[in-house]
Amino acid sequence: MQLSRSVLYLPASNPRAIEKARGLNADAVILDLEDAVAPDAKAEARQAAVAGLTAGGFAPRVGVRVNGLDTPWGADDLAALAGLTPDFVVAPKIESPEAVREVAARLPAGVALWIMVETPLSVLRLDAIAGAGAPLAALMLGVNDFGERMNLILDTDREPLKPWLAAVVAAARGHGLLAIDGVVNATDDADRLAAECRQGRAFGFDGKSLIHPAQIDAANAAFSPSPDEVARAREIVAAFASADAAGKGAIRVGYRMVERLHLDAARRLLDRHAAVSTSPPDGPI
Repeated sequence: MQLSRSVLYLPASNPRAIEKARGLNADAVILDLEDAVAPDAKAEARQAAVAGLTAGGFAPRVGVRVNGLDTPWGADDLAALAGLTPDFVVAPKIESPEAVREVAARLPAGVALWIMVETPLSVLRLDAIAGAGAPLAALMLGVNDFGERMNLILDTDREPLKPWLAAVVAAARGHGLLAIDGVVNATDDADRLAAECRQGRAFGFDGKSLIHPAQIDAANAAFSPSPDEVARAREIVAAFASADAAGKGAIRVGYRMVERLHLDAARRLLDRHAAVSTSPPDGPI
């Protein structure tokens, strides 16, 4: 299982950031050609991303966020990736399944597509977009763009965003995709980051987008199974493996009744725990 607890954006125009990314303990890093790069630096950033991918040596999985195909840079971004093998490409401001397929048709073979959900139209068309098919692999909620376009006022609890948090996760689960929560802009606000990570985990997200390496450990911790969750999952698996559970759809485990759907969930959690146990330790390598 590939973890996606921490997904860190890095401006591709910053060679030092790319070099540092090679040793970070994020599950994935994204070399950003879009929002993090000024218009007059797009070509330089594209060349830097290509150089970084060619050199390789990244401990995390590595992706590239390209500019939209409706911009002067998007087609060139995708053309520059020909012959390269990032783990995934991120496409921004996708608003239709046709837009998914248009980007997908330009990807190198075997490269996954992650898309940004960050406009009102994108959330209204989530089911169709999420069902666009391979190589689509993940939905990433773009909180900043979406919040601005919706005129939302987002405090720590992100109350106005809650329906869309649930909608993105539902679309991802319905179509077998990853769901990645949006960023926290206040890089020095550890409490807000922790609260949003807990909230994202509660809503069912697989991980969180980040904009600073200092945010990695909090996301990794929040989106990893806790010791109590692991213990409960092992208890459920053991109970269903007993002779008394043979042929039963529901059994008593401790003081509660559990069904086979809980067994499936327990096995998935233990798979995540196993993946966490084999991932690099917290902190820079």
